[in-house]
Amino acid sequence: MRKKNDTNLPWISIFVALASAVGIYFLPAYHLWFLAILLLNLLVSLVFSKRYSVSALTVCRVLVGALFIFSSFTKGVDPLGTKYKMLDYLSVYGMTWLNNFALVLAMLMILAEFIVGFCLITKVLPRLAVLGATLLMLFFTITTLFDALYDLVPDCGCFGTAIKMSNWQTFYKNLVIDAVLIPLIMNNKLLENKLEKGTQWTIGIAFALAFLGFEFYNYRHLPVIDFMNWKVGKQITTSTNEETKIYLTYKNKATGETQEYLSPNYPWNDSVWMSEWEFVDQRVEGGTNFLGFSALDEDGNDVTELILNTENLLMFTSHDLSKVTEKEWTRVREITDEAGSRGYYVVWTVANEPEYVERLREKYDFLYEVYYADELEIKPIVRSNPGLIWLDNGLVKNKWSSVDFKKVLKAL
Repeated sequence: MRKKNDTNLPWISIFVALASAVGIYFLPAYHLWFLAILLLNLLVSLVFSKRYSVSALTVCRVLVGALFIFSSFTKGVDPLGTKYKMLDYLSVYGMTWLNNFALVLAMLMILAEFIVGFCLITKVLPRLAVLGATLLMLFFTITTLFDALYDLVPDCGCFGTAIKMSNWQTFYKNLVIDAVLIPLIMNNKLLENKLEKGTQWTIGIAFALAFLGFEFYNYRHLPVIDFMNWKVGKQITTSTNEETKIYLTYKNKATGETQEYLSPNYPWNDSVWMSEWEFVDQRVEGGTNFLGFSALDEDGNDVTELILNTENLLMFTSHDLSKVTEKEWTRVREITDEAGSRGYYVVWTVANEPEYVERLREKYDFLYEVYYADELEIKPIVRSNPGLIWLDNGLVKNKWSSVDFKKVLKAL
């Protein structure tokens, strides 16, 4: 049995880690000071890891486990958002051959985070959980360091859309976790569970399957908790105290050249250009209430205000109309015809080129009013392709994934 250790150093190290985490988020200007503190704290936790008492190790275990569970929940509630972020990483690391598996990889990564966090908190298979946490944090720390140094992906998506952090803040956050995890690694043999191994495996597998079901539900339908701007019940507005200018930065996939454009003055409707350039970042000048969305009609007129100031507007969204199935088109026709007869105004906002939409109209004559927006601006509106949102003068009344289109007419 481990003897009680009277030193307060482990508790000071834990406190410094937690205080640094708060400081990093609220005081980003002092990041170099926090870097020095975190590196020193990492050294302290490594050198004095054997001085951690059982109670200090318990606190470390619960803290790391809770962080992993929180991280997995914020991503598991929105697996499509995590898939999109996975695609960004596959692109910058030249692994686009894995794009077709992005959703599977995203869901498995989220599941791994959850089961590691669950096992750490409940002390089910604790040694295996520490090994899993070690491998995950080694991967995350290295990846976020490269992100911070080279700005490969603007937002790592570590906490989904719930919490936004800069790349350096994300890297420092991982150093905080590492400092609390190191004592668990060095004292792994002290982590025991008196339950039979078979019972522990049964518990772990059961909760893993339950969480996987949770992820799958959010993928097929919509996030049970929506952390994005367009959540149900929110009043959407673009009103500002001054003119807002949105600048978009795109990078050439072949040469790495970057160019900045004042939105919407960039070749968004040029399919060749869009295939050769990818979105990197955006910045805003002026204004105080940036929505992150603007739509144009076929003549290039901004119709954002029209969308947000129309009563009982049903807006179908699609970042890629080519992926809409015949079954979904049938549902769309039913909704369009019936909703129109009830006095609802039905429109589309898509990321495809106008020429492609015009060809679709030859087959789907109910594809009436169509507006155009950037793919990255459409995806957060409804996590489905196609999706449907009900707006009433900018108030989000309801949203549906394509799977739930059959429920739309009952709700109107």
